[in-house]
Amino acid sequence: MLRFIAVFVGIACLVGCAGAPVQEMSDARQAIVAARVAGATEANSPDLYAAEAAITRAEKHLQAQEYTRARLAAMQAKRHAGAALVGRPHGDGAGGAPPAAVTPASGTPGTPTPSAAQPTPPPPPPPH
Repeated sequence: MLRFIAVFVGIACLVGCAGAPVQEMSDARQAIVAARVAGATEANSPDLYAAEAAITRAEKHLQAQEYTRARLAAMQAKRHAGAALVGRPHGDGAGGAPPAAVTPASGTPGTPTPSAAQPTPPPPPPPH
């Protein structure tokens, strides 16, 4: 009887995992959109190009009801999109230094404000 229950639970888990990878597909699409919003394009980011190719593969596998392959391709797409997002330059988007800080008094570019020049250190830990 115990063996029957164990087999039933095992089969139920396999059936549950064999469904369409809806969450993985959604995560991958959202990661690609985030990379695009950050300024990544297929021309300037090989990772975004790879993410687009992987999500296209995932969609084809999904249509063919090859859910395991679709899940793996969607996970690859998400990973590549994340790399495209991290690989984008910060600041002005041209890969240079961040734009000059604006002084609060004059509202013109110039000397950075003290908070922009040096970050505030974290507070000390509480005593034990």
